[in-house]
Amino acid sequence: MRIGDFKETYAADEAVFRSTTSRFWLGVLFVLLLIFPFIASDYLLYMANLTGIAIVAAIGLNILTGAAGQISLGHAGFVGIGAYTSAVLTNHLGLPFLICLPLAGLMSAFFGILVGAPSMRMKGLYLCITTLAAQVIFEFIFVHWESVTGGIRGLNVPPPSIFGLKIDGEFGFYWLVLPVIILTATAARNLFRTRVGRAFIAIRDRDISAELMGINLFRYKLYAFASSSFIAGMAGCLWVSHLKTITPEHFPLHESIRYLAMIIVGGLGNILGSIFGAIFMTLIPEVLQTALKFFEQFKPEAMAYLYPLQTVVFGLLIVVFLVFEPHGLAEIWCRIKNYFRLWPFKH
Repeated sequence: MRIGDFKETYAADEAVFRSTTSRFWLGVLFVLLLIFPFIASDYLLYMANLTGIAIVAAIGLNILTGAAGQISLGHAGFVGIGAYTSAVLTNHLGLPFLICLPLAGLMSAFFGILVGAPSMRMKGLYLCITTLAAQVIFEFIFVHWESVTGGIRGLNVPPPSIFGLKIDGEFGFYWLVLPVIILTATAARNLFRTRVGRAFIAIRDRDISAELMGINLFRYKLYAFASSSFIAGMAGCLWVSHLKTITPEHFPLHESIRYLAMIIVGGLGNILGSIFGAIFMTLIPEVLQTALKFFEQFKPEAMAYLYPLQTVVFGLLIVVFLVFEPHGLAEIWCRIKNYFRLWPFKH
């Protein structure tokens, strides 16, 4: 049990990892992540890579919605912009992965600023409808701007390359996704500790009070949209590099709802919640698919219900967590830690 837990400096109070125990378990986690690809099957590596991409995208949305309080239903569109940007840069200019990654993020950030510009005079439901309109517009562009996006047929891209070395296969791609996750999570966690991050939180909690305190609402809302979209663009670059193909069907409205479900289930405004939510919501379709395969022996057309069933389950999970655990899986994890921290005492 931890006793005498006090801080003598402001820096110690603001530390990300406040105890030796937390740093120890973080080190254990890193060791496990390094060992995992050597013992996992190709299927597990495939799922790990998909989950990693979802974690990056969820962190981006959590900055905008969880920290800054700006609801977005167009996140999949920003991921798609990053994916198409990466595909075009790779196919037409032959740029390597390490250059396409930030450029894809910058392109998505540019469109994020355009979408976020009206946010000064909109909030709540009106902002939600604005981002929904942006999602519809992005989908229309992905389908009909065939000279760039390839239309319904989409685009194919070669395997990503780093310093001339092609990264092909799930094992190699794992070592691309893992550093991006670590950098993104670290940057986002430290963002919340800065003046900009605290301004986001102030705007989320009470925008009128934040403005009276001298916070420029328009500027910081644009910062939130830009940073969120930048990370979404990087997730899109990872997506197209992983699948090596891209079509408009990869970024529908349903995908935006899935990202929103990730941060609600995981925990709004919490980086750990983004990770938990992305893992949970990525595994749900696999669980449903396994269950439907079992029922397929009784009802052969059971697998036809997989896609609509996913949408229903996502919606139910959002409602259940909003009603019974609004702080998400991250809060449940904190309660578990607090229990063992005080064990065997109750108070």
